[in-house]
Amino acid sequence: MTDTADRQGAEHAAPVEAPSVGEALSRARCSVGLSVDDVALQLKYSARQIDALEKGRYGELPESAFVRGMVRNYARLVKLDPEPLARQIAGSLAAPAAIDDAVPFRKPIPFSVPGRHVNLGYAVLSLGALAVMAAVVLWPGERATGSKLTFVAAGQAPAAAPAPSAAEGVPVAVVGTPLAAIAPLPVAPEPAAAPAAAALRHRITLRFDRAAWVEVRGGDGRILASEVNAAGTTRVLEGVPPFKLVIGNSRHVHLSYGERPIDLARHARLDVARLTLE
Repeated sequence: MTDTADRQGAEHAAPVEAPSVGEALSRARCSVGLSVDDVALQLKYSARQIDALEKGRYGELPESAFVRGMVRNYARLVKLDPEPLARQIAGSLAAPAAIDDAVPFRKPIPFSVPGRHVNLGYAVLSLGALAVMAAVVLWPGERATGSKLTFVAAGQAPAAAPAPSAAEGVPVAVVGTPLAAIAPLPVAPEPAAAPAAAALRHRITLRFDRAAWVEVRGGDGRILASEVNAAGTTRVLEGVPPFKLVIGNSRHVHLSYGERPIDLARHARLDVARLTLE
């Protein structure tokens, strides 16, 4: 009976292991209703890199500085303190196996011992350079046809250049004609003003019972919102349709398009709603 009590006391005294960095990030991601693809799209990483980070496959990721920055960005996205996770991941990253592998500079650099081979190489290169220069100097260049120098005698005014013809599209003024008499070039009429953009804009209202991530993209391709919204808040967006929406934790989000409520349950899959509002 004493052995049983000792074993029970040891079990209660055993410390509970803290979750790994990947497990902590994965739990926080699920709590805000995001998938691995949503996180990859938001942080501009690939889904394979996000999955490798959550499952501790650090060998599939780039250098340690990249991994620490990746952990910090992921933690901020899911509302976690990034610094404790960055310190924890720093101890899990493997250092180089040996200093010889990390600094491969201990082998002697081979040099050519006999100098006559070097001198022969310089001589060949010099002769080649001289041959190229001689070819450039002696090669007959293209002579411009019909172009020549014209010498003008002293006291003789040079001939005036021919004036451009009216057929070339350049207006020609007659000598002695006042500048005011020259007809101005026709001005193209300005296009009619576009209809007011305000008439084309529509309003979207989002109300959050719990924290949820939302991305809204307007018809012009501009992202109107892409962030995690706190519980109890309301977000109003305006833009040009069609709107493309991705809403995480959609069971706890209420959406209205203008004055019309939208049922997100019809568009949700794994608690992430994806829909387009025309």
